[in-house]
Amino acid sequence: MTAPHALVTGCSSGIGRAVAQALLDDGWRVTGLSRRRPDLAGDLTWLPADLSRTEQLRSVAEGVDDLTAVVHAAGFQRAQPLGRLEDGALREMLAVHVEAAATLVDALSGRIAEGGRVVLVGSRTATGAAGKSQYAATKAALVGMARSWAMELAPRRITVNVVAPGPTDTPMLHDPGRAAVPPAVPPLGELVDPADVAALTGFLLGPHGRSITGQVLTVCGGASL
Repeated sequence: MTAPHALVTGCSSGIGRAVAQALLDDGWRVTGLSRRRPDLAGDLTWLPADLSRTEQLRSVAEGVDDLTAVVHAAGFQRAQPLGRLEDGALREMLAVHVEAAATLVDALSGRIAEGGRVVLVGSRTATGAAGKSQYAATKAALVGMARSWAMELAPRRITVNVVAPGPTDTPMLHDPGRAAVPPAVPPLGELVDPADVAALTGFLLGPHGRSITGQVLTVCGGASL
């Protein structure tokens, strides 16, 4: 049998890398999109792509076919409180988080197999977080987009969901662009492990995820309590 095939964005670091490696370990073929070449082992095809250059993504997607799943994990965070918002930050995050997802899934939707999967990596902060209004806005947009796509793709039994991590132990936590709002350790006492986010994503992509669509699944170590 042909191995299932997933396109994963942001595959060189953080949650995207964890998802890509978990799928490769489970025997999937992975097409990875990222700016930097990922250090991954398995049946990987890497396509260099800057997710902020959305006008280039349709041509990048042209060579991708026979898809079982799309996982949009690429992202970054700029965090400032009101009165100190960074000019251009909202536009940049919208491009990577929302426009890139819309462009790719629009281009690839006809090539996702019946019964396939789409997972967008959102954030627990989509419901609001002090000092993160712009980031929260972009992640909240993913929820409405995913639910709309879930309605459209349901006749083909394609599920669409958002996985919403809390503070996760990735390089993004150390990005100077979010230093104004340092991460808080969740009530369970440790940052979320990217492997746990990848495992939840893998469940949604697997056979037992077939009845879950249009949902937001939060993995946050209790940060949303």
